Amino acid sequence: MEPIIRVEDLVKRHTRRGLWSRVADFTAVNSISFSILPGTTLALVGESGSGKSSLALCLAGLERVASGRIWFEGRDLAALGEKELREVRPRIQLVFQDPANSLNPRWTVEEIVAEPLLVQNRVSRREGDARAAQALERVGLAAEYLDRRARDLSGGQRQRVAIARALILEPKLLILDEVLSALDCSIQAQIANLLVEMQRAYGLAYLFITHDLRMAAHLADEIAVMSEGKIVEQGAAKILQGLRRSEMRSLVGASPLKPETLGEVSQR
Repeated sequence: MEPIIRVEDLVKRHTRRGLWSRVADFTAVNSISFSILPGTTLALVGESGSGKSSLALCLAGLERVASGRIWFEGRDLAALGEKELREVRPRIQLVFQDPANSLNPRWTVEEIVAEPLLVQNRVSRREGDARAAQALERVGLAAEYLDRRARDLSGGQRQRVAIARALILEPKLLILDEVLSALDCSIQAQIANLLVEMQRAYGLAYLFITHDLRMAAHLADEIAVMSEGKIVEQGAAKILQGLRRSEMRSLVGASPLKPETLGEVSQR
C-alpha cells in the first residue's frame, strides 16, 4: 500500500525580528521525514513550541517550506505554485484546536458547513445546504442544528461542526491540530470515538497532533515524538516507555498521563 502522504527532509524556517531591528531565522521544523498510509493515524506528540503546528500548516499548503518534499497523490506539494495548491488543498483538511476562533459566530451551522463547497463553486446553494445536512449527520448532529448560530453551541458541538466542514470536501487526509485539548474529558472521549468511527467508515488518514500521550496511544497506529523541530522517536505506542528522561518530563508535564503509568498505555 502506498502512503497517502510522504514527507522527506522537511525544513521550515520563520523570520523574526530581534533587538535593534535585527532579523534572524528560526528553524521550526528541522529535517523531518515520515509517511501515513491510507486509513491510518499518525500521532505527532510534543510540547508547546516543538514545531507541530508549523508542520501542520506546511502540510496543508498554508505555509511555504524552506526545503524538502511533501508527496501527496504523486505530486510534490512543496514544488507547486499557488494555483496548483488550490486544487490540492480540498483533499487535505486542517481542523484547529479552538473551534470558537475558527467558526464565524454570526453564521448558522448550515452556512459554516456549506461554505467550502460554495467558495469553490462546486455546487448550487440548494445542493450545498443538502450536503451540509448530510455532513452534519455524519458527525452526530441532527438537522435541527442547521439553523443555530455557532455562538450558541457548546465546545463539543462546535468541534463536530468544524469536523463536518472539513469532511464536506471529501478529503483524503485530516490534520487534527490539538482538536481535543480545549474540551473537557467526557467530550474528549466522544470526539475521539467519533474520529475512530469516521476513519473506519470513510478510510480517512489522520495526522493527530497533540501533547496528550494517553490520547495519542489510544487513537494512533504510530506515534512520532517531536522536540525542538525534530522527530526524536517514532514507532508504536511502546516507544513512550523508551523516551529519554528530559523529553519524557516535558511531555508528561503537559499531559494528564503520569510517568509511572506510561507502561500501561495500550494501543488502539
